[in-house]
Amino acid sequence: MIVESKYPIFEFDDNKDAKINPTSFADKLFDTDKLIITFFPEVMDKLVNEGKITLEETIGGENPVFLYRFLDADILITLGQVGCPACAGNLDLFHAMGITRVMFCGGGGVLDKNIEVGQILVVEGAIRDEGFSYHYIAPSRYIYTNPGTTAKITQYLEKNSISYIRGLTWTTDAIFRETPDKISRRKEEGAKIVEMEQAGCIAVSQFRGFEYGALIYGGDDVSQDEWSNRGWRSREGIRYDLVALCKKLVEIL
Repeated sequence: MIVESKYPIFEFDDNKDAKINPTSFADKLFDTDKLIITFFPEVMDKLVNEGKITLEETIGGENPVFLYRFLDADILITLGQVGCPACAGNLDLFHAMGITRVMFCGGGGVLDKNIEVGQILVVEGAIRDEGFSYHYIAPSRYIYTNPGTTAKITQYLEKNSISYIRGLTWTTDAIFRETPDKISRRKEEGAKIVEMEQAGCIAVSQFRGFEYGALIYGGDDVSQDEWSNRGWRSREGIRYDLVALCKKLVEIL
């Protein structure tokens, strides 16, 4: 049933059946339910060159999606696409193809200069400053990951003495509209990092009912008067290790 509103984005419809459903495009079912979504293309290239992953499936279209399989584990891995409609939309399709356990790893802009490059944030939820998630979950300012899933992740990190922080992200559609006042307000609300996918991915996992966890590492710094890149995309060791960590975590979700 649709809830009418002055603004279209708030007209949430809880009808599970749409005119076009992901099941209509799911040409096959994977024989594994585990997937890693990463935003590190150089790590994907390295894993291919090392012979650790092999191409499992190509989903065609204007923007083809390539899914790879680890040779030593029943785990798929794919390169995420920027923004909720692309990344979370694909996630909905992956679920229709049998995926029920997902770990996400990427980087984001820190809202606090004290968050070092490479510091891992365990995502507990997101501020919904985008549009995609409102078509899956009724309007709210925040959306949260499953506490049980988050607990599994943090327990593993603590058991293995891996440093992390936990908290919210700020999910926005507009990379060029992260204004000083918005940054200040989102930081006051508890957001640690700004990124472009988490609210949507969490919403899809809630709507469809599957396990989803995310690790975001501290990247560029948007908290100061001048933006600082901090060379965050060149931290190849951090990024490679983060994918390896997600490979361990997706097994326990």
